Amino acid sequence: MAIHVSKLRCGMTLLAEPMPSVRSLALSWLVPGGSAEDPPARLGRAAIWAELLMRGTTSHDSRAHADAVDRLGASRHVENGTYFLRLGSVMLGERLRQALPLLTDMILRPRMEQDAVEPSRDLALQALASLADDPQERAMIAARERHFPAPLNRSGLGTEGGINSLTHEELVHGWAEVQNPSRSIFCAAGALDPGELAHQLDEILSDWAGSSPEPTVETAAPRGYAHEEDETNQVQIVVVHDAPKETSGDALLEKIVVSVLSGGMSGRLFSEVREKRGLCYSVSAGYRGDRDFGGVTAYVGTTPQRAQESLDVLLAEMQRIQTPAGAITEEEFRRAVVGMKSRLVFSGESSNARASAIGSDFFRIGRCRTLDELSREVDQVTLEQVNDYLRRRRTGTLTIQTVGPQPLNPPAA
Repeated sequence: MAIHVSKLRCGMTLLAEPMPSVRSLALSWLVPGGSAEDPPARLGRAAIWAELLMRGTTSHDSRAHADAVDRLGASRHVENGTYFLRLGSVMLGERLRQALPLLTDMILRPRMEQDAVEPSRDLALQALASLADDPQERAMIAARERHFPAPLNRSGLGTEGGINSLTHEELVHGWAEVQNPSRSIFCAAGALDPGELAHQLDEILSDWAGSSPEPTVETAAPRGYAHEEDETNQVQIVVVHDAPKETSGDALLEKIVVSVLSGGMSGRLFSEVREKRGLCYSVSAGYRGDRDFGGVTAYVGTTPQRAQESLDVLLAEMQRIQTPAGAITEEEFRRAVVGMKSRLVFSGESSNARASAIGSDFFRIGRCRTLDELSREVDQVTLEQVNDYLRRRRTGTLTIQTVGPQPLNPPAA
């Protein structure tokens, strides 16, 4: 089915993908207000907003709103991202007309009462404090903070100082200033009529107006090696390097490369770092492509005694794939392509996955791709194209982050 793209009267973009084979309907509403918009001295504002938006509207208190959504058999959740806060919901398509006013009120008319701020602040501080028991996540966050430019390098959890300094007045006025239709994207997939959805949204959002600029992005990041001392019997190793941004024609080729490196038990990293040498309990790599940048993040979890060798072998495998001796084989290529197409098929069965995907596509590349188009793109790639890409691939300055008892010896450059 075609994906319908339109502009509502308020200025918000509407993306709608009918899925005749399902009765469910998923909504994914991207609203400006993510962590990149937090003032430098107020990091964590978006995290508190994500909780406050769940605590009632001007017409329903927190309990009444939750009960009203539950009676419709709908779900609701708010996630804090980099550029956006995302309001998500899944329901039966026939319940949309009743549910939509309740959901739009969460964004346009949140209650944000004074007595809700402290519980929301406590939850944000608890999420931040939980990092003490999650060294892998700490390593990931630290690597991201040093590899990507600010403010796109933020974790979204904020800082203790930023969270504690926010006042009720700042949260209320800040939300009124940030949320606006000009940069918002409303995504829907499943059992829906695009015309009816657009008409209902035009009625509900008739008074919504405003615009705001995107956050200013810095041009440099420190990168290099850093270590956080942690007296544990484990070592967390994270390596990040540059990759094509999602708008690049090389993004799909990079995804295939990463699938060869980290495609489950058949991936090179699993085989070389864990199976053959028994160096670690976990190893993986993943690609993340955004509108303005891309990156590959590799991870190894191991013991202090085997940490240095784990890092050395990890880096060697990540470099070897770009050499003639490490060129991707026909078997590896076929396995990677089959895996990618399998994931496309599974995502096509979920209205929730499609609502999120079309919004991500529109923001990152300026248009929405159907599952058929995505499948054709994969089918058109050849092994020769992938290996040619590897010969000209540039990964930039590495970021290496370790967490454990002792620092490691990273490569000189």
